[in-house]
Amino acid sequence: MVENRLNSKSNLTTLYNNLPSELERLLPGQRDGRVYRLKAFGGFCCIRPEGVDVDPGPDAETIKRLIMTYALHASDEPCHPTPFKAFRELPNSTPYVDQFTANAEQILNDHIFGIERHLELVLNTFNGELCPDIDGEDLSIIVRPLPKIKLCYNFYLADNELPASVTCLFSNNALSFLPIDALAELGECSSRKIIDLMSP
Repeated sequence: MVENRLNSKSNLTTLYNNLPSELERLLPGQRDGRVYRLKAFGGFCCIRPEGVDVDPGPDAETIKRLIMTYALHASDEPCHPTPFKAFRELPNSTPYVDQFTANAEQILNDHIFGIERHLELVLNTFNGELCPDIDGEDLSIIVRPLPKIKLCYNFYLADNELPASVTCLFSNNALSFLPIDALAELGECSSRKIIDLMSP
């Protein structure tokens, strides 16, 4: 998916060869010379001519590529969160739906109680909030893995008829900031980060 198509080094060269004059405002982030700092996936990262610095972890290389792609798509357009969209509703998502369902949604099914117990940590880490529009969900939260992209996670506890389940929705104009395959990776990395937050 993203790993096969995106190359951090070539994207870095493309970005710095055509550096937008107001990149720090478009991301948004902070600029120090040719270094740009922004919050991503619950931590701070730096984009610099030599590479991208992110928190260490198993998804570090994927996150670096996502941040570079996000920087290449930087624009004046603000985030329009609602109405949130299911991944399968996004154009050209069909090749990635099954993997997204398994790796961004189903992996959270067994962690709903843990997420409830660590809710404040999850929200603080991801600059998130409780979703104000509850419609049948047992818990609904909004997180922000990148400054202009929000994800809405809806959690449903198991009952006598249905098992526990989770849906992950995207802010309405998420495709303005990342292509569809990168959005799939964004959801998967965000879900794994939420699980990691509950580890000792």
